[in-house]
Amino acid sequence: MNLLTTPFLARRRRAVVHALAALSLGGAALLGAGAAHAQAGVLRVSAIPDEAPSELQRKFKPLGEYLKAKTGLDVQFTPVTDYAAVVEGLAAKKIDLAWLGGFTFVQARLRTEGQVVPIVQRAEDEKFTSKFIVPLDSPIQSVADIKGHTFVFGAPSSTSGSLMPRYFLQQQGMVPERDFKTVAFSGAHDATVAFVASGRAEAGVLNASVMDKLVEAKNPNALKVRVLATTPPFFDYNWTVRPGLDPALQKKLTDAFLALDPARPADKEILDLQRASRFVPTKASNYDGIEAAGKSAGLIK
Repeated sequence: MNLLTTPFLARRRRAVVHALAALSLGGAALLGAGAAHAQAGVLRVSAIPDEAPSELQRKFKPLGEYLKAKTGLDVQFTPVTDYAAVVEGLAAKKIDLAWLGGFTFVQARLRTEGQVVPIVQRAEDEKFTSKFIVPLDSPIQSVADIKGHTFVFGAPSSTSGSLMPRYFLQQQGMVPERDFKTVAFSGAHDATVAFVASGRAEAGVLNASVMDKLVEAKNPNALKVRVLATTPPFFDYNWTVRPGLDPALQKKLTDAFLALDPARPADKEILDLQRASRFVPTKASNYDGIEAAGKSAGLIK
């Protein structure tokens, strides 16, 4: 079942404003003084915390080794505790390369006055989707049926776990805070599945790629829920470099991602962990629609 597309957005300011305004203590500590004085020869990498830190590190390890071989740099991956930490890390030049969702990229672009540069995205990110889920035995049979029930989003700054699902809910005339019994934020896509599976929420929405991965892995929580609806496609994730990164290094990184070939077993392992068939070039204008959505929702001034 697909939601229909009609451009109109629900308004929600408070959670995202707080997420952007306040860098968490955990993220600040991880990106603190040591990172500010990083030695030459080190590529500092991070990612939005849309999954558990251990899972992000597991997924990145082969890619990090590959980038080290391609650039000759020591690659250091530092997980953070919230989305704002990645934005601030890029802006402060404490992170060189970051995995961002579409909305987080827009926030980073605005924060740095357009100085961050998106270099590549997965082919899948050109037509990304989110999935609404409910427990297996739920009486809910359509998105409209969620009215009056408890609901969970991912992180407030998540493109696929919050902003775009709101966009598509609103086109059906639904405002979560008005129409749902309660609205919660799990903080991460896998946590959203756990919320719904455990009964902490009667419905939720998450990144389609993470949901597919959990189902394929026979994750216990994923086996307790079913997909209710899938959103229309939108641009989402990308790898972005900080302001002022050496153009030669930026090209090396771009070329390294684009050279990954699923026909080579070692490359396929990396691509599979990234849930990517391949990486393709991207550009900032690909995310103009997400910026417009954020402005319409009042999430971007």
